[in-house]
Amino acid sequence: MNPASMMKFMSAMNTFKSNHPKFAAFMELLIKSGVTEGTVIEITMTKPGEEPVTANMKVLQSDIELFQSLKDMKS
Repeated sequence: MNPASMMKFMSAMNTFKSNHPKFAAFMELLIKSGVTEGTVIEITMTKPGEEPVTANMKVLQSDIELFQSLKDMKS
């Protein structure tokens, strides 16, 4: 990633964290806590005036490797 793109990304991440501190903290916990294979992550989306939609995923080894890559980018 080139430096200009990285700066733009970091700025967007900072804005996201400022706008959504609880969700950002949750995501950071997922990355930092060492999520293990087999963990189930579930998220629900509720649009105004619509029924909630829920999805989940069982964490795979490849997901753990992705989380580690994101953690390494932050360092």
